[in-house]
Amino acid sequence: MRPEDFDFDLPPAQVAQVPAPERSGARLLVVGVGLADRTVADLPDVAAEVFDAPPLFVLNDSKVVPARLDARRPRDGRTFELLVCAPAPGQGPGAVVEAWVRGARRLAPGDRLEAGDLVLRFAGPSEVDRRARRFVVEAGDVLAAVEAHGRVPLPPYIRRPPDARDAQRYQTVYARAPGSVAAPTAGLHFDDALLARLDTVRITLHVGPGTFLPVEVDDVRRHRVGRERYEVGEAAAARIEAARAEGRPIVAVGTTTTRVLETVAARTGGPIEPGAGTTDLVIVPGHRFRAADALWTNFHLPRSSLLMLVCAFGGTARVLSAYRHAVASGYRFYSYGDAMLVLPQTRGAR
Repeated sequence: MRPEDFDFDLPPAQVAQVPAPERSGARLLVVGVGLADRTVADLPDVAAEVFDAPPLFVLNDSKVVPARLDARRPRDGRTFELLVCAPAPGQGPGAVVEAWVRGARRLAPGDRLEAGDLVLRFAGPSEVDRRARRFVVEAGDVLAAVEAHGRVPLPPYIRRPPDARDAQRYQTVYARAPGSVAAPTAGLHFDDALLARLDTVRITLHVGPGTFLPVEVDDVRRHRVGRERYEVGEAAAARIEAARAEGRPIVAVGTTTTRVLETVAARTGGPIEPGAGTTDLVIVPGHRFRAADALWTNFHLPRSSLLMLVCAFGGTARVLSAYRHAVASGYRFYSYGDAMLVLPQTRGAR
């Protein structure tokens, strides 16, 4: 499978640069036996129409932190922009952290960078992510520094600087656990009124910058992303398993949630059990889905690992046909764009 097998044409004007006026006011494309154009606010009605039993929606409650940080090198006053890869509580003196650095080639071993009270010492390239650089924390706390001095890490296809609205809208209303450097964007469409009409449960995956990595291998099965931290609580696992036992469909809200569910199900042989760990799972066509019965997602970049995951679930030809319909119908794409509900392929087609 080649990256070009997952390509499509998208007019630049359809890349959403700002969120919809209301979260649930975005458009919704339902990919079932055919295609249906709805709105996100219709989701409870759509669910009643397409599922035989009330679905359980599994949400990712990771919270985006303002992980783009300008840090100054004292010896010459030069400023470097850092995208901290995995900001987390407890990254104080002695901790080793990684960041994507704009201008990294100008760093020398031992260089110190400062941002407020935070002092980082450059320790060399990452051993696992060719784009990242390692730093040792000499003073301060990483999470406190980005919260105080950082900027919302909008994706590169949003061609404007972050502003006040992004602090709220590039964040789900149910975000709880700080640690993501990119939003689990499928959840951006849910507001409190919509959530009140759905049965939901929350798990956590902290999204790293690997979500932005282009697929640069000839065979997409060889694409790799960095490891990301996840957690499935005891109550959440019990609710998911109870729903499955009752024959209720599990709707994975977003590719991040899907990757956690499939990681856990692969480890256990099927059941969703509580636990925490890391995953670098990349899902491409041919993957056997064990946990997700339907997928709620945004529209993704051409040739991206996220689009490949959606094609793995919904069928490449079927999903790309839906994308062509969305382009022709004026849907808005990517993080601040519209939504899809992808139902399973016919039996034996996946």
